[in-house]
Amino acid sequence: MANRDRNSSVPLDSVSKAIIEQLQEDGRRAYATIGKAVGLSEAAVRQRVQKLLDQGVMQIVAVTDPLTVGFTRQAMVGITVEGDIEPIADALAAMDEVDYVVCTAGSFDLLAELVCEDDEHLLEMINKRIRALPGVRRTESFVYLKLRKQTYTWGTR
Repeated sequence: MANRDRNSSVPLDSVSKAIIEQLQEDGRRAYATIGKAVGLSEAAVRQRVQKLLDQGVMQIVAVTDPLTVGFTRQAMVGITVEGDIEPIADALAAMDEVDYVVCTAGSFDLLAELVCEDDEHLLEMINKRIRALPGVRRTESFVYLKLRKQTYTWGTR
């Protein structure tokens, strides 16, 4: 899910919201099981899920624990930009090590989350790649020491 504007919401009915909530609880839940919970056939759930995927409303992905797959250093990097932030946001989004980029208001123009193999890799990313982007004026790194909460079950409200 990239490049989403805060004003680009897709209208969702209560059944679509219920399907999303079912998948937030368990992304591998069978369509037949979801259908029973929301009052639709398996085929109707399959169609709705595909439409939600096609519209960019949701993704169904495997979320890994970076530590268990060899990425021992994560950090959020605050970036102050001179000039237009869009080209820098696009350049950050194109980097494999960056899994999250957001344009912000406040002390930083951009926030980028990096997932790196180790401290040396993080240093290379910040020093040689991010700070080398034209227009980057300043960075501040927030190295993750311990993950206390990460959830994807905020529902649809």
